[in-house]
Amino acid sequence: MSRFLYRVGGAAAAHPWRTIAGWLVVLIAALTLAGVAGGTPHDNYNVPGTSSQRGTDLLREAFPTFAGTDARVVVHGEQLDPALLTALGKRLADVEHVGTVSPPRVSGDRDTALFSLTYTVPVTDFQGSEALDALEGAAKPATDAGLQVEFGGQVAENIGSVSGIAEAIGIVAALIILLLAFRSVVAAGLPIAVAIVGLGIGSAAILLLAAVSDVSTTAPTVASMVGLGVGIDYALLLVTRYAEGVRSGLDPRVAAATATATAGTSIVVAGVTVLLSLFGLAFAGLATYRSFGSATALVVGFVVLSAVTLVPALCGLAGRRVLPRRERKNIDAVPSTAAVHPATSGRKAGARAAGTPTTSGGPAKPGLTARWAARVGRRPLPWALAALAVLLLLATPMLGMRTWPQDAGSQPTSNTSRQAYDLIAAEYGEGANGPLLVAVDLTELPASALPELAARLAADPGVAAVAPPVVAPSGDAAVITVEPEYGPQDERASALVDHLRADVLPDGAEITGLTAVFRDIAALLSDRLWLVVGVVVALSLVFLLVMFRSVVVPVKAAAMNLLSIAAAYGVITVVFQWGWGAELLGLPHAVPVSTWVPLLMFAVLFGLSMDYEVFLLSRIREDWLRTGDAHGSVVRGLAATGRVITGAALIMVAVFVGFGLDPDVTVKMIGVGMATAVAVDATIVRMVLVPATMALLGRANWWLPGWLDRILPKVDLHTEEAPPAPTREPELATAR
Repeated sequence: MSRFLYRVGGAAAAHPWRTIAGWLVVLIAALTLAGVAGGTPHDNYNVPGTSSQRGTDLLREAFPTFAGTDARVVVHGEQLDPALLTALGKRLADVEHVGTVSPPRVSGDRDTALFSLTYTVPVTDFQGSEALDALEGAAKPATDAGLQVEFGGQVAENIGSVSGIAEAIGIVAALIILLLAFRSVVAAGLPIAVAIVGLGIGSAAILLLAAVSDVSTTAPTVASMVGLGVGIDYALLLVTRYAEGVRSGLDPRVAAATATATAGTSIVVAGVTVLLSLFGLAFAGLATYRSFGSATALVVGFVVLSAVTLVPALCGLAGRRVLPRRERKNIDAVPSTAAVHPATSGRKAGARAAGTPTTSGGPAKPGLTARWAARVGRRPLPWALAALAVLLLLATPMLGMRTWPQDAGSQPTSNTSRQAYDLIAAEYGEGANGPLLVAVDLTELPASALPELAARLAADPGVAAVAPPVVAPSGDAAVITVEPEYGPQDERASALVDHLRADVLPDGAEITGLTAVFRDIAALLSDRLWLVVGVVVALSLVFLLVMFRSVVVPVKAAAMNLLSIAAAYGVITVVFQWGWGAELLGLPHAVPVSTWVPLLMFAVLFGLSMDYEVFLLSRIREDWLRTGDAHGSVVRGLAATGRVITGAALIMVAVFVGFGLDPDVTVKMIGVGMATAVAVDATIVRMVLVPATMALLGRANWWLPGWLDRILPKVDLHTEEAPPAPTREPELATAR
């Protein structure tokens, strides 16, 4: 692989303007095509095979006015004019695609009125905020009269907002970190530019995907979060390796090719591990999760391609300007090398880290990372135990984690859907925000049994109110609206759904409605979690086994990744569910962890954690293959990669923290959780636990049974043959 990437990097560096122009053409074409033929992301909450889905399907078939989405309009003020409310009801009924509008439900103190609307089309038929805009237009006379009008239901809650603020925060923070790391504007700008190009093309691809399939409204944000983080990190790794080559006296084009052959190999392997992890989301059983995986995979794929082609092109164009001015002056007198073995850069970097002579001829003092690596290597057992104890302490709160899908009650108080939620809870009770719909199949249960069923439901202590049964025009189905005593996020609401299904409802009756749907989603994801975990871990184990030809390394990597993810779960439980940091993040109170978060975080974080594992292990394995020194290769590998891993982690944490400020609670949780996991992984795990355990295991790290070695496919990550000899152009044989 490294030989092929050497040629790719060399060709890009030899013809930088062609490479850059090619990527710009692809970017412009993708954005143009997305603008013309792209679709709009939307959420698909269908859960095939569940009780709530059977009830939903029955209502859609029997009640055309129940076939679509829903909305709620809450009017609040000191004086509510009955004539104004009547006129508002008529205006709402005239809104396009509205099937029914309930009579206004006026509160006991007569200062609030609630309209419930059903649509004949699903929420996916609306583009952006057009449905909410239509409701706001219909309610304008009420707002002009000085009344407060708020909107809830799916129409208001399923509008994705793309402000770009989180991305901007991440990019600015990353640029500052890169400037401090490289002390060169050129070197700092390269990773940012490459990440933006890959992210732009990937985002355009997501919109094209949305035109032919369901893509969640949150999926593009999560894909941007991951793509921006890994894009900058991958480019940073390549630029760092390129700078090492230039410092060691390589010609810039040879340095670009060599960096692509070595660091580029790590990037490709790391990118594939991320894609394999995202593939696990296909087994979650929900279209929403499949869209998260496919959208993020598109962005990551384009980011990897841009990193291994656009970075060497830009490096070849920049030459020695990636180095600080002082360093450029020091190496101007050193003759460049025309061609170098792809592993030579690693040899020189290892020598430099160990304190052997540099290109200037003087001994290099071991850096901070090298001294740290040596310290961990001298006493690995105490360091390993201490790191393990910290990780287990951080992970402990996850044992009490409670999950619930995001709803309006979790949103910031500035949102109209949250304000509608609070008004309804205050005026009509918590349960009014999550009514249950009992769908009755009258081909199985006679219509004469409906009054008795409604009475049994009303007598249940968990039920606040029951509306009279409504029979479909066909006479084949009926619906009974049940208002619980508890709000949707209350654990007792889910327990009530289970109780009614098991003890109250007869055959032929199913509970649906948002609370019941969310209950079934939570149960499904809980059942599927271990399937997804098993698939992701198994695929990653097999892939790393083939790549690194070791049994111990993949198993150890998987175990440590699971530890860092568990630590992140513990932190988001403390911050959001315990409420220890909720106010700092713009939330007025503690909220359950969103059901979408644990499984999605696992798939993404397992791949991202494997990135750092691959970066570190690739350098250790290079040294191991060259020297055969199991203990020394760990120290030298950590010394060579520790700084870049720390810098990459700082950038990724900055990007994820930016998304932690997003107003959407699910995105906020993912941002905080992933920032925590990356910080923990790059410090406690990669800088302490991995080198300590590898130092303890020694040569056993690279143990592979002979029979397994014979049947595994040969994948040449680190080529031991010389690269193509230079032709008449001294820099590279790129014409072949």
